[in-house]
Amino acid sequence: MLRDFATPQLQRLHQGKVRDSFRIEDDARLLVATDRLSAFDRVLDTAIPGKGEVLTALAAYWFDRTQHIVENHMIRRVGRQAMLCREATPVRVEMIVRAYLTGSAWRAYEAGRRSISGVTLPDGLTRNARLEHPIVTPTTKDIHDTEITADAIVENGLADATTYERMAEVSLELFSFATDELAQRGILLVDTKYEFGLINGTLVLIDEIHTPDSSRFWGSDTYASDPLSVESLDKEFVRAWLLERRAAGDDPTALPQEIIAETTARYRDICERITGTPLPPVSQDAARELTSDLVQEGWMKDGLITLVMGSPRDREHADKIAGHLAPYGIAVHQRIASAHKTPAAVAELTRQLNAATEPSAVIAIAGLSNGLGGALAANLAVPVFSCPPFADRTDLELNIHSSLMMPSRVPAATVVRPDNAAHAALRSLNLSRLRHQLVAEIEATQEEIRQADDCLRSSQ
Repeated sequence: MLRDFATPQLQRLHQGKVRDSFRIEDDARLLVATDRLSAFDRVLDTAIPGKGEVLTALAAYWFDRTQHIVENHMIRRVGRQAMLCREATPVRVEMIVRAYLTGSAWRAYEAGRRSISGVTLPDGLTRNARLEHPIVTPTTKDIHDTEITADAIVENGLADATTYERMAEVSLELFSFATDELAQRGILLVDTKYEFGLINGTLVLIDEIHTPDSSRFWGSDTYASDPLSVESLDKEFVRAWLLERRAAGDDPTALPQEIIAETTARYRDICERITGTPLPPVSQDAARELTSDLVQEGWMKDGLITLVMGSPRDREHADKIAGHLAPYGIAVHQRIASAHKTPAAVAELTRQLNAATEPSAVIAIAGLSNGLGGALAANLAVPVFSCPPFADRTDLELNIHSSLMMPSRVPAATVVRPDNAAHAALRSLNLSRLRHQLVAEIEATQEEIRQADDCLRSSQ
């Protein structure tokens, strides 16, 4: 399950309700579809295993099949849950297309409203009724997805009239295309949302398209037999459960296991029905798999060692350690943060490193009154090694106790030599490729000693 994906090796540009985006190049970003689930303007505490893979698979499928209607931002899919996309300037409007009166539109209609985002509906409609023709009911793209009219979109500067008209036209064309495609699979496209952006002035489709997060799907047979109680094949299943709990006086932010399992099954089922391609089993370690994918792409290293200096004066010592790490192909980041003078910076650094997906270790570089190693070790869930920049043996003997004497549950190990600190951190990553490389080095050293011994004995 992938509820969050974070790495200090990539610049995070945005964290949305479901997707996280990272800078890859100046004109490209990586969109990671997590397993988070949002409903009623909030992200639930519970994630849905395999959900991000379904969203990515369906978005890639529809982006590919609708290029003849409108360009999109997808460059290519990356692994199960990510997509490399062109950088676009988003239009801050969600284009909602509805073919049936259901969901929030029905709740508003039932309460007496006859206008949805400026579109007037006739009297006498019933729940889940098919509309005479699909309608476009835009909303703002914000935390509440507020209804807004076409005129207000232009008046508020969210889009000019020409751009909005083009978005509405393309949205209806996309909806018509998908409606025809899904009808052949016995699926009704009930409603959906589209998002657009601009690349060099050209309107492009962005984010996602025709997924169970962004759309409602019904089975055509079940709708024909009982339109009032037709069951959704999408996120509406979770919304309905939450509404039932609210009606009972509860307002849960987490889902029970049976709802989680059923949601996973429904998402996977609709994906396989639409694409005609079976999905592999749900990943048991989606974060590790995605990290491996990004390593293969060359965008990440498979391990990270962070050198944290207490002062800019420690830079020379940090560079020595970095030099010993250089041959091993891992990411090495250098940071400056003082436990005494910038504690907030230390706290933020520990937050970032605790969230990191890749195997990590930290080397703290601080001398006299070494609170840095202790502060890091007390708050990090990754190995911490203190390697103080002692000037000489006298300095070491006077100040070593500040690194060695740590309180309970502050597991900072002290390593005096820069080369040994580097190798201790390397070994703590426990990467299989590093083990092979380090074993080869150990064996080479042993062989060198044996040869020297043989040479010495033969000369005597």
